[in-house]
Amino acid sequence: MTDHVLEIDHLTVTFDVDGERVVAVDDASFSVARGEVVAVVGESGSGKSMTAVTAMGIAPDGARASGSVVLGGVEVLTASEQHLREVRGRRVSMIFQDPSAALNPVFTIGFQIAEAVRRADPSLDRAGARERSLELLRVVEVPEPERRLRQYPHELSGGQCQRVMIAMALAADPELLIADEPTTALDVTVQAEVLDVLRRLRDRTGTAILLITHDMGVVADIADRVVVMRRGQVVETGTASAVFAAPAADYTRDLLAAVPRMALHALEDRVEPATPVPTTVLDVRGLVVEYGGGLRRRFRAVDDVSFTVGRGEIVGLVGESGSGKTTIGRAAVGLAPITGGTISVDGTDVAGASRAARRTMRQRVGVVFQNPLRSLNPRYSVGQTVAEPLRQILRLSARETEERVERLLSDVGLDGGFRERFPHELSGGQRQRVAIARAVALDPALLIADEPTSALDVSVQARVLDVFRELQERLGFACLFVTHDLAVVDTLCDRVVVLHQGRVAEQGTCDDILRDPQDPYTRRLIQAAPVPDPEEQAARRATRLATASS
Repeated sequence: MTDHVLEIDHLTVTFDVDGERVVAVDDASFSVARGEVVAVVGESGSGKSMTAVTAMGIAPDGARASGSVVLGGVEVLTASEQHLREVRGRRVSMIFQDPSAALNPVFTIGFQIAEAVRRADPSLDRAGARERSLELLRVVEVPEPERRLRQYPHELSGGQCQRVMIAMALAADPELLIADEPTTALDVTVQAEVLDVLRRLRDRTGTAILLITHDMGVVADIADRVVVMRRGQVVETGTASAVFAAPAADYTRDLLAAVPRMALHALEDRVEPATPVPTTVLDVRGLVVEYGGGLRRRFRAVDDVSFTVGRGEIVGLVGESGSGKTTIGRAAVGLAPITGGTISVDGTDVAGASRAARRTMRQRVGVVFQNPLRSLNPRYSVGQTVAEPLRQILRLSARETEERVERLLSDVGLDGGFRERFPHELSGGQRQRVAIARAVALDPALLIADEPTSALDVSVQARVLDVFRELQERLGFACLFVTHDLAVVDTLCDRVVVLHQGRVAEQGTCDDILRDPQDPYTRRLIQAAPVPDPEEQAARRATRLATASS
């Protein structure tokens, strides 16, 4: 009897696109043993997710698979749909990247878990399904499980929703758990908690885990072995310690070199903020933002926050989900209610300005959102997307608009051939470059970047950050960079503001805050941030767990 729960042997997956054969997975081979965590890493389009869904027997329509995929003793590629339904959920379960999209918003958490429980064991009555649901929530360490059963997905945090997804995946005690980017959208502390849950689950139940991720820090934290994929092929496999210490493939070395790293000591060659102090573009003073009122209890999202961002300066705004960082960015463009204090953008008081003055002020602010696929109009080509603000606001002629669009696309590293493409024809990094080009089209005084690289692969992220840094140095705009990635802050930002539960925990230069944090919350954030080194990550995890238990 084999000791492997998943064996992939010479797997090839192809599609016919406009009469041409496109290879998504090319002769890939690897296995996952019982109780083992195997991470599959690579850029978008490397074939890692396609390999996972093919192993589940849920490859997209039109996919043609050859080779062998043996899951729990069953050959997936030749099994009937009825046989695959018996395997899915019982032998193997999957956790998806976005729990808010995977959970049904109109049903309670209890109903959705009970549905998975009854599918796994139809003999359970209502009381038995409820008791099993509570047991699963306790296994994944969801606090107050009885209360959570009555709540809806929007009432839970991102980390709690992800734990609920894990609980549902465990309903039938599967031998293999496939986790597709399970921590991508989570803050570092929540990410660390979810990884701890997965690790303890593996240790306690022996469940094997196939982890699909682009975060090398997560790989270093939890993986026993690593499979590196590029353009559908497996270019390297090995233990996590061996791959990180001495990568054999050039591509693996490039991936690791692209990972932003947070220095643990002061950097002698760091460029200090310009002196004299740059002209203030964003001035936040005693900001208070509250929601609710009337019959609803008022909720204070931002409480007495003050900081500034000067021209030519990048200030990082960091904190967990719910800390108020995105709310501050929205308030800066008049999209969130300012209950108290003031926000001034390029000399204009956002709350006190007239409608006309506020409209003019917004033309001086560019915004780059986290998910460019959602922020870009799918019906507009790249050229139309970048040209729209030029036509609507500056009223440029067709010729002037065309020249400006070409220059903007060149600024973000895209040639003229991209003008006629649509968002769905671009990679994640290319879409984000288009979003940046649109955001800087009107030569903004302030750019607000809300988690612009969190969903990108490390090499793509590195290229986007290079484009971002080059543009900022050339155009000199002030930038408020909202993120949960402290390594990106350390790489890119001049100063950092740490938010905790709507208030400023501390602020200062990156050297001061990240190398010598004074607030316990900042220290906890830094300790939770994963680093691409298995040995160092193990030591940091031990320290963090010891601190939490003391």
